[in-house]
Amino acid sequence: MKYNVGIDIGGTFTDLICVSSEGKTIVHKTLSTPEDSSIGFINGIREVAEMAGQSFELFVSSIDTIVHGTTVATNALLTLKGAKTALVTTKGFRDALEMRRGIREEQYNNHYRNVAPLAPRYLRFTVDERIDAEGKVLKRFDEKDLAPIIKKIRDEQVESVAVCFMNSYKNSAHEKQALRFLRKNLKGIFVTASFEVLPSIRFYERVSTTAVSAFVGPIVAKYLDNLTNKLKSIKFKGTLLIMQSNGGVVVPDQVKKNPAVTVLSGPAAAPTAGAYYSQLLGYRNCITVDMGGTSFDAAIVIENQCVTSTEGNINRYRIALPSLDIVTIGAGGGSIGWINQGGLLQMGPQSAGALPGPVCYGRGGKIPTCTDADLILGYLNADFFAGGKLKLDKKEAEKSIKDELASKLGLSPMETAAGMYRIINSNMAQGVREISVERGYDPREFLFIVAGGAGSIHSSEICKELGIPMFLVPNVSSIFCAAGMLLGDLKHDYIRSYFTSFKNLDQKKFIAHYNEMKDEGNKALVIEEGVSPDRIALYPILDMRYVGQYHEVQLEATWEDVVNFRMEKIFDLFHKEHNRQFGYSLKEEGTELELINVRLRIVGTTERPEFQATNIKPVTAKSAIKEHREVYIPELNVMKLVPVYDGDKPIFGAKIDGPCMIEKITTSVFVSGNYNCLVDGMGSFIVYDKKTFPKGFQLKKKK
Repeated sequence: MKYNVGIDIGGTFTDLICVSSEGKTIVHKTLSTPEDSSIGFINGIREVAEMAGQSFELFVSSIDTIVHGTTVATNALLTLKGAKTALVTTKGFRDALEMRRGIREEQYNNHYRNVAPLAPRYLRFTVDERIDAEGKVLKRFDEKDLAPIIKKIRDEQVESVAVCFMNSYKNSAHEKQALRFLRKNLKGIFVTASFEVLPSIRFYERVSTTAVSAFVGPIVAKYLDNLTNKLKSIKFKGTLLIMQSNGGVVVPDQVKKNPAVTVLSGPAAAPTAGAYYSQLLGYRNCITVDMGGTSFDAAIVIENQCVTSTEGNINRYRIALPSLDIVTIGAGGGSIGWINQGGLLQMGPQSAGALPGPVCYGRGGKIPTCTDADLILGYLNADFFAGGKLKLDKKEAEKSIKDELASKLGLSPMETAAGMYRIINSNMAQGVREISVERGYDPREFLFIVAGGAGSIHSSEICKELGIPMFLVPNVSSIFCAAGMLLGDLKHDYIRSYFTSFKNLDQKKFIAHYNEMKDEGNKALVIEEGVSPDRIALYPILDMRYVGQYHEVQLEATWEDVVNFRMEKIFDLFHKEHNRQFGYSLKEEGTELELINVRLRIVGTTERPEFQATNIKPVTAKSAIKEHREVYIPELNVMKLVPVYDGDKPIFGAKIDGPCMIEKITTSVFVSGNYNCLVDGMGSFIVYDKKTFPKGFQLKKKK
């Protein structure tokens, strides 16, 4: 028997999912080890081996693939605890990293301060070289100019160096020369250049992304080397793959070449899993949400493709690499309730975090949180939280809400908790609008997929506010990102800047760019990662805009349209996409179009496991009722006694009427009075509006 394992390391827990070649699924959570994440990684594998009933040695030898999502790069950027970084750039552009695009993020805030550059000014060096916008050499690069820079880098004990020259996207000869010389003379120091990271137009985006890659590079490389050595020590002979920000996976050596591709490694797996689960129900479009302890992540999938963006910011640092378009807001189980200067109740974005955490955890927390409100409203079982591993203190939660909020608002603790619940639901609904309505999509037309331990407590009300008729709580909801990692394909993104109007477009040059990127991608997939050529798919993208516009539209085309130069079809697609995003097009006016960049995503498809429920005889929903409990019913604004079902029992195919609670060890599902629930053959919960249940929907039978 062979196994595939997905491992997602978070700040508090490391999530694991193990799927055997026979379809048996094991889901597990273990404590993370922040001092060395690889320790928690190996501990998790050891614990899953015990759950599988095998010796550790035999289990490890049976693992075919491990897919891993890591927050190493993310945390380094969020905490600014990355490598000591220097920047080498063209003379006259030393401060471009600090000047950015010249646009203040908060235009009317007089106290606004720019974000501190990852390479401080005393570690930003220039060389007297220059290539013009057409790629012609105006001032030749002399390696002698690097001698004093190398000495300063050594004297300052710099750990990483970013190289980014003006217009190197047109001609990278000087950057390549500098990179070779620096790597030769700076042994043991991480050195990267923009032509390796992001060879595209727009200098600030390029230099910022290169600086980010250099800043996190040594830490990511050290972590991956440490992890691979530990896997060798336990005699792991399978394949280790790392999750990228674009939703694809790559081998560790590819990550070490450009570590910035992992800055959203963890959250990127949720939309990938969402695409898989939506297909099972016959949907091609879905919205995935993941409610954790601190944040709420929302992402969108269109035509089974995870939507990406090249305008990402992490901790205010621009990263222009293709990343999944994920909206994150400060709304989680630890979100703090507070009263603003106008006397109005607010929730978040500040959080109690894991420590001290919510008041009911009994770890020293004094300020009421979303979790405390959920406990008072009956959505959480004080004696069955995390399967009973953590007993919750309801009295302390009530006392904190009364003292900190209710007494000041003139409300009872229950009324205040209900207000906290409604406000955080509204906040999360706004996060969903941002990823859907503000992108030109109607959320009512999407399947809503809920992940995270607390998300399914709040999803009924989020969907009610947005008019979404149905949501899905997958059987692996609590470790959704880990599951998504096993579903990711091998992906590589390439870019060539080609700024021209379409009337002046050189057909041979246009097609040559795509063929170059195709050859580069085939080399990475076939030669370095062993993908069969018949499992490779090509997805061309064109960055286009109307002449005179500031921002462009990323237009997806087909490989046939590109290589056969079907421009009229591409123009028609652009007008339609521009109209969808912005509500108008200039097709009838005959406005000229221009091209900025050509991109190619090349994908090597992988075998996808099926997360099947264990092959045991189903039981009736009635036999799964474990108790009755008073729960807050939002549409009635009262507490009401409702049945509580054991969601870990095999109630496959059952129909459960709301209002009710469905409790699992890892999550709880609240089905409000407006909804009913179906349990599918995999143990997932399909919760639907009683009045607007989607027509034509049929529940698939368990295999």
